[in-house]
Amino acid sequence: MEKTQQQFRAAVSRCRDLFLKKTQDYGTAWRILRQASITDQLYIKALRIRSIEEKGVQQVADSIESEFVGLVNYCVLALIQLELPPDAPLELQPEQVKTLYDHHIEENIRLLHAKNHDYDEAWRLMRISSMTDLILQKLLRIKQIEDNAGQTQVSEGLDANYRDIINYAVFALIRLEN
Repeated sequence: MEKTQQQFRAAVSRCRDLFLKKTQDYGTAWRILRQASITDQLYIKALRIRSIEEKGVQQVADSIESEFVGLVNYCVLALIQLELPPDAPLELQPEQVKTLYDHHIEENIRLLHAKNHDYDEAWRLMRISSMTDLILQKLLRIKQIEDNAGQTQVSEGLDANYRDIINYAVFALIRLEN
């Protein structure tokens, strides 16, 4: 489990570094996005990964790894958006963004620990293509929840699905590295 946590933190560190650098470049322009727009951006990234997996070639230089990094970062910003009150300013201070990012990653690490305990790191036996499919399934669930105005009867909410996507994307990054 310790190895997994180290690998998880290393992969997330890459994601975080890019996220914070983009915050320096662009500010928090992403704050203007509605939740459904973030979900659509995630969906496009996951569909591109699946398309490349199925075709075996790509014509745009952005790597599959960079798309998994994007999935992590867009899920974190989706979680931040869910957490912020409606009257929060569009422009957040870089230090606040860093704190919010780290908070959500720490929540995911707690989730990772609990799930790895129960599932005995079954993700290590999974194909990356299966992780892509599960990410797409989670996104379809999110879209349905959004279409139902955020209401669920017995299912987990938006945040749980975003957290699962983060974990699958990080697992894929770890597997791609090995």
